Amino acid sequence: MSISARIAYETCPLCASNDIYSILQADCSKHQLYNPVIPPVINWVGCAVCDHVFTDGYFTPEAQTILFSKTEPDQVVGHDLENQRHISARIIEKVARQIDQGDWLDVGFGNGSLLFTAHEWGYTPVGIDLREDNVRILRSLGFEAHSIPIETFDHPDRFSVISMADVLEHMPFPCRGLQAAQRLLHANGVLFLSMPNMGSLAWQLLDHKKTNPYWGAIEHFHNFSRERLYALLKTHGFTPIHYDVSKRYRVCMEIVAVKTSQTGNQDH
Repeated sequence: MSISARIAYETCPLCASNDIYSILQADCSKHQLYNPVIPPVINWVGCAVCDHVFTDGYFTPEAQTILFSKTEPDQVVGHDLENQRHISARIIEKVARQIDQGDWLDVGFGNGSLLFTAHEWGYTPVGIDLREDNVRILRSLGFEAHSIPIETFDHPDRFSVISMADVLEHMPFPCRGLQAAQRLLHANGVLFLSMPNMGSLAWQLLDHKKTNPYWGAIEHFHNFSRERLYALLKTHGFTPIHYDVSKRYRVCMEIVAVKTSQTGNQDH
């Protein structure tokens, strides 16, 4: 029997407009984390004002607990460590051009590869992940790790680098995540982001072939284009300085941005 799994967005979670229209419905029942008590259909909608694309609601605490009771194999600490190390190294090389030392906070650290590789570069790694098993493993390896949302992490101006690698699209309210990053980074700190790019031709080809996996991604609440993401970053006091194609997942983009101000007044 299905539960009431989602809390409806009353307005666009980025700009607060209530001018919202339907885009499509997608089947999420084939996703590795799917549980039959959660409805198998995701309703995707769009904002007519800011062009953001998002689900019509975000998970209730009950549904989130059910989802996080399972972990995808590639999100287990230590998974495919040698290959992941090379992928993480590409990211750290880009970040290190801007700032090459200090505390590095990885939000949703998953398999831990980014933190392990940042440690090789000489950064002090700190992890946040909502999966408590992953946090226990990371702590057992001698790393600082926390099982809390970034919004409640109370270490202002501490970090040189914050990474949200395929994380922002999982946050019900991305503005709050960026506000937290703005607060936690010290002056001129670096924010690294990766996520699918729905504005790419590669995305459009997957749609054309009806093989786009992201519409049925059960943990995703948002789909960003490069343009919409850049606008959001600038609103919250970040200046994007580098764009690249990500090797982490299909059709993904990577952005390096620098903290440039204390703005970020929106709280949607």
